[in-house]
Amino acid sequence: MSQMIEVPIAGMDCTECTMHVQHAIENLPGVHKVNVFLGSEKAVIEMDPALVNIRAIRDAVAGAGYQVPEAAQTASPAVLAPDFNRRLTILMLCVFIGIAGIVVVGEWLGAFEYLNERIPFLAGMLVVLAGGYPVFVNVIRASLKRQVISHTLMTIGVLAALVVGEWVTALIVVLFMRVGDYIEKFTTESARRAVKELITLAPQTARVERGGEEVEIQASQVAVGEIVVVRPGEKIPVDGLVIAGQATIDQAAITGESLPLEAAPGTRVFAASLALLGNLRVKTERVGPDTKFGRVIKLVEEAEANRADVQRFADRFSGWYLPVVAGVAALTFLISRNPLSTAAVLLVACSCSIALATPVAMLASIGASARRGVLIKGGKYLELLDRADVLLVDKTGTLTLGQPQITDVVLVGDGERSDILALAAAAERYSEHPLAKALRALARQEQISLPEVESFQVIPGMGVRAVVGAHQIVLGNRRLLPTGGSLEQANLLEEQGKTLLFLQVDEKLLAIFAAADTLRADVHAALEETRRMGIRQVELLTGDNERAAAELARQLGITYRANLLPEDKIAIVRDYQAKGHRVVMIGDGINDAPALAQADVGIAMGAAGTDVAIEAAHIALLREDWMLVPEALQIAHRTMQIVRMNLGLTALYNITGLGLAAAGFLPPVVAAAAQSLPDLGILGNSARLLRHK
Repeated sequence: MSQMIEVPIAGMDCTECTMHVQHAIENLPGVHKVNVFLGSEKAVIEMDPALVNIRAIRDAVAGAGYQVPEAAQTASPAVLAPDFNRRLTILMLCVFIGIAGIVVVGEWLGAFEYLNERIPFLAGMLVVLAGGYPVFVNVIRASLKRQVISHTLMTIGVLAALVVGEWVTALIVVLFMRVGDYIEKFTTESARRAVKELITLAPQTARVERGGEEVEIQASQVAVGEIVVVRPGEKIPVDGLVIAGQATIDQAAITGESLPLEAAPGTRVFAASLALLGNLRVKTERVGPDTKFGRVIKLVEEAEANRADVQRFADRFSGWYLPVVAGVAALTFLISRNPLSTAAVLLVACSCSIALATPVAMLASIGASARRGVLIKGGKYLELLDRADVLLVDKTGTLTLGQPQITDVVLVGDGERSDILALAAAAERYSEHPLAKALRALARQEQISLPEVESFQVIPGMGVRAVVGAHQIVLGNRRLLPTGGSLEQANLLEEQGKTLLFLQVDEKLLAIFAAADTLRADVHAALEETRRMGIRQVELLTGDNERAAAELARQLGITYRANLLPEDKIAIVRDYQAKGHRVVMIGDGINDAPALAQADVGIAMGAAGTDVAIEAAHIALLREDWMLVPEALQIAHRTMQIVRMNLGLTALYNITGLGLAAAGFLPPVVAAAAQSLPDLGILGNSARLLRHK
C-alpha cells in the first residue's frame, strides 16, 4: 500500500544537492518515487510504510550530507533578503576586491611565498583542513558512493597545492570554496524568496464559533462546515461561503487582482484574502492545503519537477563536464609537467554555475509570476511557451464572458421601450434561464421597476407564458409565434449569431430581444500583443453554431471551427502538433480539459474559481484578464532569454578559464578566486526576473 509524505530537507544550496538527496532516498527499499524540490526545501516521497519509515529516510538524507529537521521552519522574506540589490552589490564588490587583492598582494608582491617560508607547513595544512572540513566531508561521502560533485575538482586542486608545498595557495582555495558556497546559498535563497513570500501570506490562526463562543485555533484545525468569524484587517483562513455580514475583500494574494471585492451573503471567499472593511461569518468549505491558496502554493513549490529540456541538458552537461576537466588537467600535466598549472585547471572549472544557470532563473520566474496571477506549473512549459506559434481558443467563458447579455431591443409594435421591457422582465421574474437573467439585468441597469406577476408557466424548449397585470404575455423563440414568424429584423439579427426572444402581449408581437455572449473587453488588444510576440496563427474552436462562431471570428480577424465536440478539439491540436507547431490552447478548464492537456501548453482562464482548470492546464491565469496571456508569453521569452544568456556566458567563461590555466597564465590562487565570478553573474542576471516589467 503506497503512502505519499512530505519531508523537509535542510542544507540544500544547488541542483546538485537535490540530486544527492534524491539518490539517497530512492535507494531505500520501499520507496517508489521521489521528487526533491530546491525552492521549497522538501522531498515528496511515495513509499510503502511497511518497508520504510521516517527514521530510515532521515538517516539516508544525513548520509548524503543533509538534514531532516524535526519541524519545517519558514523564514520571513524580510530575513532572507531585506534589500536584495544592496546585498548583491556589496557581495559582488567584496569578491572583486578579494580577487584583486590576491592578485596584487599575493602574486605580484610575493606575500604568499613569504608566508610559506615563515610558517611551518604542518601548521598551515591543519588550518587548510580545518577551514575546508565541511567541504571535504561532503566530497568523501560522495566519493564513497561513486559520485563526482563540483567540489571534487576543487578538493583535488587543494591536494595538488599541498603536494607541491603551497599551503597558502591551498588555504586561499578553501576560502573561495566557502565563498562560492555562500554565493550559491544566497543565489538559491533569493530565488526561493517569491515562494516563501507566498507561504507567509497564509493565515496561521482562525476564529471559529464553537459552543456559542468565538474560539481562536490553528487554521489547520478548522473543520469543514464550521463558521469562521473574520474581523476588519484580518485574513480569511479558509475557503468558504459568506453567510452573514459584508466586507471589502482584497484578493490579490489569490488572483493578483488589485481591485477589491465587495463580499456579502452568498459570496465565495478564499483563504489568504484580506478583509479590509466590515465583518464576515464564513461557512468553511476547504481548509489548509485543499484551499485555492494552498493548491497555488503546492503547484508553485512543485513546479521544479517539470524541468525544461534546457535544464535537463544542464544537468546532463554537469555529469560529463567534470570528467572532461579532469582529462584536460591530466593532459596539461603530461605536456607541461607543471603541477601548479594542473591545479589551476582543476580550480577554475566549477560546474556549479552550469548547474545553476537554469533552475535559478526558473525558480525566480515561476515565483514572481505567481504573484502576478500567472501560475506556471514547471520550467518546461516556459520553454514550450517561448517557442509557441499557434494559439487555439475556446469561445464561451474564454473569449466571451460566458453570460448572455441583451444587445438589441427591436420594437415592432406600439408602446414605450421602458413599458415593454418591464413586461418582458416581469414575465421572466421566476425563470432561471440565462436569457431571463439577461432581461432582468437590463431592466435593473435601466432602473425599470417590474410589475407583479399573477401567473407563470414555463414552456420547455420554447419560452414562458405569464399574466402581468391585465396582460397575457408570451415570451420565447420563433416556435411560440403563431405563424412561425419571418421578420426581416429577426433574420438579420440571427445572421449575426444572436439568440432571439419574441415578446407577444395580448397576442400581438411588440418586440424582439436579441442576446449574445459578450466578447471580453480586452481580447482585441491581447490578441494583437500575442501576434506581436510570435504567435502566427490564432484559431477559434467552439461547440457553438456556425453563425455565432463566424461572427465572433470576423470581429477578431481570426479563423474558426464550429460545432466541435471535445474529441474534435483534441484532434485539431494533434493535427497542428503533427505538422511541427507548438500549440497553446486556452479554455475554461472544464469541457476543454482534454484539449488543454493535449496542447504543448494549456492555459486555463480564471482558474481561481475553477478546480478543473488548475488540474488540467499547464498554466493557470488566476483572474479573468486576457492581458495575462501576452504577459505569460513575455514571461516565457524573458526567462528563456536569461537562461540562454546564463548558459552561454558561463560556457564561454569556463572555456576561457581552462585555456588560460592550461597555458600557465592563471595561477592556482587566482583560478580559485575566479571560479566564483560565474555564480555572481548568474545571480545578478536571474535576479532581473524577480522584478516585473
